[in-house]
Amino acid sequence: MSEIIIALLMIVNNEIAEHRIQPSMGECLKGKRHAERQYQPNVQYSCIKSEAELETNIDGSISIKKLILK
Repeated sequence: MSEIIIALLMIVNNEIAEHRIQPSMGECLKGKRHAERQYQPNVQYSCIKSEAELETNIDGSISIKKLILK
């Protein structure tokens, strides 16, 4: 299943290390500010609106299988 989502990305050494679906851009930016307060070198956070391939987990939650960056 493919949808347009808002995601918070954790970028380590210029590679996406982790991504989380966010309910809105406001919530994403709030999470980004919170994460940036715990300074770590070579780690960046970014909020994006993108198409993504999603999957349903065993517990019923939805996670990102693959980001489709254009």
